[in-house]
Amino acid sequence: MIKMAIEAGVNILGENYIQETRDKFDLLSAYDVSWHFIGHLQSNKAKYAVKMFDLIHTVDSLKLAIELDKQAKKIEKKQDILIQVNIGKEYTKSGIQENETLNLVKAISPLENVKIKGLMTMPPFFDQPEKVRPFFKALRELRDTIRDISIPNISMDELSMGMSGDYEIAIEEGATLVRVGTAIFGERN
Repeated sequence: MIKMAIEAGVNILGENYIQETRDKFDLLSAYDVSWHFIGHLQSNKAKYAVKMFDLIHTVDSLKLAIELDKQAKKIEKKQDILIQVNIGKEYTKSGIQENETLNLVKAISPLENVKIKGLMTMPPFFDQPEKVRPFFKALRELRDTIRDISIPNISMDELSMGMSGDYEIAIEEGATLVRVGTAIFGERN
């Protein structure tokens, strides 16, 4: 199914799990696609993530950023990352709190082998997509605030927000990356 999607024009593949990606990564190495990690990443998996992924969407701590920086340096890579913001303040979701994001961005900016490209969020789930608009708008406004400060090594070009059920609203609010795996591949088994 992934090969069919690539042949139909998909050029970015998002994965949630390091272990599952390893097999797919080798099988699909002949294809010119960009690999994005969109699942929760633990520091002990950073070395694998840096080797496989072009963009890691889920950095939410200085500890993780430092480990990614260390692993990227070992392979002479500049690892692009997004800061995951828990914009809905949900205790069951990963991500830094909105009011702590700027300090984290400033703390990561001196690292030489990671580059913050923007922000990512997973808002609360609603059956009515319009209800997520305020969360997407808040992330865009946070991104704009950080961008206006002009912190070195920070570009703030990307907003990763929106999934299969609410991507239209996310795009209207400025998303540059949407995660629509369910719409393409169906529900996860």
